[in-house]
Amino acid sequence: MPDTSTGSTGNTAVPSRRTVLAATAGLTAALTVSGPSYAAGDDRHLSALISRMTLEEKVGQLFVMRVYGHSATAPDQADIDANRKEIGVRSAAELVAKYRVGGIIYFAWAHNTRDPHQIADLSNGIQKASLDLPRGLPVLISTDQEHGIVARVGEPATLFPGAMAIGAGRSRADARTLGRIAGHELRAMGIRQNYSPVADVNVNPANPVIGVRSFGAGPRAVAALVAAEVAGYQRSGVAATAKHFPGHGDTEVDSHTGFPVITHSRAQWEALDAPPFRAAIAAGIDSIMTAHLMVPALDDSGDPATLSRPILTGILRGELGYDGVVVTDSLGMEGVRTKYGDDRVPVLALKAGVDQLLNPPDLDLAWNAVLKAVHDGELTEARLDESILRILRLKAKLGLFREPYVSHAGVDRAVGTRAHLAAADRIAERTTTLLVNENRLLPLSRRRHPKVLVVGADPASPSGTTGPPTGVLAGALSGLGFTASALSTGTAPSATAITRAVAAAREVDAVVVLTYNVSATSSQKTLVEQLVATGRPVVAVAVRNPYDVARLPSVPACLATYSWTDVELRAAARVLAGRVAPRGKLPVAVPRADDPAQVLYPIGYGLTY
Repeated sequence: MPDTSTGSTGNTAVPSRRTVLAATAGLTAALTVSGPSYAAGDDRHLSALISRMTLEEKVGQLFVMRVYGHSATAPDQADIDANRKEIGVRSAAELVAKYRVGGIIYFAWAHNTRDPHQIADLSNGIQKASLDLPRGLPVLISTDQEHGIVARVGEPATLFPGAMAIGAGRSRADARTLGRIAGHELRAMGIRQNYSPVADVNVNPANPVIGVRSFGAGPRAVAALVAAEVAGYQRSGVAATAKHFPGHGDTEVDSHTGFPVITHSRAQWEALDAPPFRAAIAAGIDSIMTAHLMVPALDDSGDPATLSRPILTGILRGELGYDGVVVTDSLGMEGVRTKYGDDRVPVLALKAGVDQLLNPPDLDLAWNAVLKAVHDGELTEARLDESILRILRLKAKLGLFREPYVSHAGVDRAVGTRAHLAAADRIAERTTTLLVNENRLLPLSRRRHPKVLVVGADPASPSGTTGPPTGVLAGALSGLGFTASALSTGTAPSATAITRAVAAAREVDAVVVLTYNVSATSSQKTLVEQLVATGRPVVAVAVRNPYDVARLPSVPACLATYSWTDVELRAAARVLAGRVAPRGKLPVAVPRADDPAQVLYPIGYGLTY
């Protein structure tokens, strides 16, 4: 067990309430508001607070920044070195002191999320570092905890199926439960803003960046699940974030590495992309994240939506009536850096209507660029005040002025509880989708199929899950009474790996083969075909995109799990073993492999037994 005492992280103990009151300079009583009852009349207290801020402090409030380290004050030496190289500071505490940032984003790769107690200590250390400063303000700590294939906080926190799996389950109650439980756990660790749910409608099977992160391809269904998940998160006291406005569902370019262009007409955008965002706004969404892509029908300037005033101020704020916080997607992504330099991007984003500037590649450059824009008159201080007021409203609503700190006891009461883990398992069982079941091969029988080989793709497990997927599924089947073994062949199996798998298949009674994004030229197809040729019963489990089934015409049974996290693989094992019946229905259409214009399996398709 790691030592998660405050001493081991270099953070101090949780300060007293008296300290918090003093740190907020007597304004706490005026700002002790939380939940949906927050009144617009309290703006005068927040405006008074803004009036006392220096220009440099105002600029800092607009930024949400990454920082390396498990501790706010005593990170490991490697993290100190990374911080010095990328940000020019040693630690999170120095980051807050130097730039007065309004937010910090947690990443697993930045070593922010080792375990729940450590996360809580880091959050407390960040809050204390900020509140101890003159005119110190609480920090809005955020992360990307979408669940499924994107999660920054891993076990022992509760991990749920991802969005497309929830789409297959078609239950608004399950989406709401996911948001409520996940939000409750994040809040206990000091994370008050979650960049979820994904509100993109994934109408393009070739989408390389959204895919199973979306609830599906039906705008109305996606809208209903987005609204439900938003309600769950925000009732738990965590700000939800609908992303990526105005919609990232129909692209074949990843905005992390390129500049996507969405060719929808205005009418198509209204019908396909807009409904989930309208639903999120109607549900009271606290924040909306922008997309680094171009939609010529909405703005023909050639600018990405993140920098588009017609899209963010004209459509989002004007036409859709949204007055909450607008946050950019990461400013380190190529989609927003293609046309302008890193010094211009933050300034243009603010001019477009953005409030929070997320994770610029060079904070010093971006921070000084905004400061210079105000000094030069390109941006007014009043424009900054508008965004800061929105940010402080959100901090007040989330209770950060009243209660910025968390405790180990609170973590223990909330994170990864038996009830939460059981809820995740139940939800996962309702998402597994049976697409093919020739001659009623499934469920597998312990009498007819006592020995099972689990073979196939073993993509790197999403954050904090056990993995590898073949081992997790084999272990789950063994726990259900089968004698199961695992053999990884990878996402691009070699001829040697295929030969080894075929030989192993001849020694068992049934084979389960995990597939991962099978393409027209993928050697995964060869693996499946040769396993089927052994004469052993073969079940394919598509562990990411459900479109795999179209390229596996010879397989006699096929399931879709929409992700390869432990909770979804355990649910698949229970379906394979007949402990539960498959209940999921496709939330996207699966096109034919030989003619993508034709539908092989429509939205809503799914077998059972």
